[in-house]
Amino acid sequence: MVPKLPGEDKNICSQSVLQTQCENVSSNQGKINNHGITNVPMLRVPISLLVLLIYLITLGGNMTILMLVCWDLKLHTPMYFFLCHLSVLDMMSSTATLHRIFVNFFSGSNKISVFSCMTQIFMFMTLATDQLLLLTAMSFDRYVAICYPMHYAMFMNRTVCTSLAIASWLLGVVEITPMFWTISRFTCYRGNEINHFSCDIIPLIKLSCNDTSFLKTYLLIEGYFVGFLCPFLLTFISYVFIIITILKIRSNTGRRKTFYTCSSHLTVVIFLYATLVIQYLRPNSADTLESNKLLSLFNTAAVPMLNPLIYSLKNKDIYDSATADCGSSIIIEFVRRDISCQGEDVLPIRIS
Repeated sequence: MVPKLPGEDKNICSQSVLQTQCENVSSNQGKINNHGITNVPMLRVPISLLVLLIYLITLGGNMTILMLVCWDLKLHTPMYFFLCHLSVLDMMSSTATLHRIFVNFFSGSNKISVFSCMTQIFMFMTLATDQLLLLTAMSFDRYVAICYPMHYAMFMNRTVCTSLAIASWLLGVVEITPMFWTISRFTCYRGNEINHFSCDIIPLIKLSCNDTSFLKTYLLIEGYFVGFLCPFLLTFISYVFIIITILKIRSNTGRRKTFYTCSSHLTVVIFLYATLVIQYLRPNSADTLESNKLLSLFNTAAVPMLNPLIYSLKNKDIYDSATADCGSSIIIEFVRRDISCQGEDVLPIRIS
């Protein structure tokens, strides 16, 4: 996700103040303390266990989608090819962010090295950018499928799909690398306390007393215009043409069926961009580190968990594949137990 720029830092340390107020931290020796998921001791255990449950559901749901797409030949289409990449991104982004909560909870220590903190920021922002770009590629896939159905197989061939997926992964790395290089050169911090459950760009900028003007400018240009606005506009334009095409269909049944093919993706897009807008485009009066921490927790824990649920509930192909596999497993187990009770030696049953 794209970070919100903090306000201009009016307390940049002077050379004399640096010696008394700023703490020099190196990437090899320095440690940063996270305040954790909450400042209320009584709530740390239940919230940590709740986050662990959400994380396990996220892994289970996304791994289920991966297995269904791999096993069911009917799902070997461009749409589910991109969905697999989205599932991998959801699992990676959740792990990159939430693992610090589990480490802090089980170890009882909130300390993290500066290098690990910067690596976590790089991973999270790269994966968030990859997710926005991948959803843009998926909107293009839906645009071609609905607006040019007769040429869909030609436009969305294996080469095009692979190229779009690779571009989505690589562009995120390219966009975030200059920012990571700038952060890695920070040598001065006002302290070693971050009011967040994981390392985030906003608290780190507030903590640094180095010159952050270049970083703020780069975040404004890359973060908002390249990382956020461009994918949003491309997705928005794709759905404008999709809606125009759907409105040209005369029958209500045809309209519903056509719109249903992209309803899952549209729901995920609306949900993701809504959380980003609420978290990063709020008025400054509502901008506090505590509220950012809660919204960031929701964005990193709940959204990846809801994505597979949305595709499972709103996508008939995924639902049919899941129920068919579950039904086959139940039937196979019932037959095996019945034969076992009869004491017959048989070869293992296999359904291809």
